[in-house]
Amino acid sequence: MQAPPVDPAAAGARSRLVALHRRLSAPPHRVFRAWSDPEELVRWLPFQIDGDLAVKARSTLVWPEERVWWDVITADPDRSFVFRRSWTADDRLVTRVTVTIRQLGYGCRMDLEDGPFPLGAAEDLDVLARAIEHWTTALAQLRAHLDFSVDLRWRAPS
Repeated sequence: MQAPPVDPAAAGARSRLVALHRRLSAPPHRVFRAWSDPEELVRWLPFQIDGDLAVKARSTLVWPEERVWWDVITADPDRSFVFRRSWTADDRLVTRVTVTIRQLGYGCRMDLEDGPFPLGAAEDLDVLARAIEHWTTALAQLRAHLDFSVDLRWRAPS
């Protein structure tokens, strides 16, 4: 039987958000495209996407070791990209990820917020730690891709 999804309101004060901020040399339109265009997203995050990242559609991001679905909620060109994703195989913990992009000089500031993550059990802390690691690595890969045209993703030796 599938575990019930976590209710953010019920999590209340016993929850946390992952909030990361990055300054990028790339302009807002390139940052937005890096999140919203499947051809761009596979250059820095997953290795494959099943779907098209359209609003109100489910797409699956594919890595060698896992598959993760994204439900795109809104996409405001050059400003924000919002989606839901699951952090557990049984979809017990689904969070909302908001990427906000603002012009800053010749580049932009990008804010990523993901959550809420409940803190009621030990395994909840493990999921929160995995999310922090995932997004920290992902944003380093995004910056390497946009600002330096470098792919930092690990690949198994052939």
